[in-house]
Amino acid sequence: MTAIPLVPLTLVVGDEELLVSRAVSAVVRAAREADPEVDVRDVLATDLQRGDLDDILSPSLFGERRVLVLRCAQDLAKDVAAELLFHAQDPLDDVHVVVVHTGGAKGKAMLAALAALSPHRVLAPRMTRFTERRDFLRRELRADGRSVDEDAVGLVLDAVGSDLRELASAASQLLADNDGPITAQTVARYHRGRAESSGFAVADRAVEGDLGGALEAARWGQSTGLAPVLVTSALASTLRSMALVASAGRVPAHQIAGQLGMPSWKVEKTQRQARGWRPEALASALCAVAGADADVKGAAADADYAVERVLLAVVQARRTDR
Repeated sequence: MTAIPLVPLTLVVGDEELLVSRAVSAVVRAAREADPEVDVRDVLATDLQRGDLDDILSPSLFGERRVLVLRCAQDLAKDVAAELLFHAQDPLDDVHVVVVHTGGAKGKAMLAALAALSPHRVLAPRMTRFTERRDFLRRELRADGRSVDEDAVGLVLDAVGSDLRELASAASQLLADNDGPITAQTVARYHRGRAESSGFAVADRAVEGDLGGALEAARWGQSTGLAPVLVTSALASTLRSMALVASAGRVPAHQIAGQLGMPSWKVEKTQRQARGWRPEALASALCAVAGADADVKGAAADADYAVERVLLAVVQARRTDR
């Protein structure tokens, strides 16, 4: 993240744990660079009583540099909040206060009073929407100016999930272990057990006509515990998405993404997949998947064989209709 200046007061507003942690760590790191012997205190607002901040923030006899990280500031008692404002209005050069506030209505007046003192402000809002997590991951992967394929971003999200810490860790690993651009192939090497052999990865290869790749991914999935029903459900979902996108016509992805309830990158990917299919072929493939879904849920003696049979049926439907 961008370097945070070492100033008397830093406001971190929001409740996204990773972003809050990064902001606090950046201030502490800057203080330690200025003085390796800096005294760092990390306290909860609810643990403070009247007079505690006076003890922590008053001038020191020895003049050592200090950092106070005050978490959950919205929970400060009124008299303690008054002490904080008093010290913030006349800060010491060697004392750095980091106030972490969720940004909600509670403690809003105190937050506004602190903001009026022109502190360094860091926003850390919770990322609840897919587009926010996607943009976050893209920034992480481009942190050192690296070229990043959009398919690679989507594949990491599919493999890792929505937890920001895990996404950041995955991005860090990819950047550390690769010198060139971050591509879908790069991601597949590092998330083989999840990204490459997930049900949707198997489905992607099948609808693209890559029977060998689909069978290889499915067999790898079998060896790593991928349930056959996840493959059939992924096939059904992928084919339905292709039908939905195809019915919208050749419209730019960003114009129909909201209408279809899909992120733009996924619309673009699905549009590419749907170009090799006719409506009759999609209907035939969906019928085959419906039968396979029943097979893997108990109708067939061998669920793994049922998966391989439906992959062949899907690829054949695509090829015979071209």
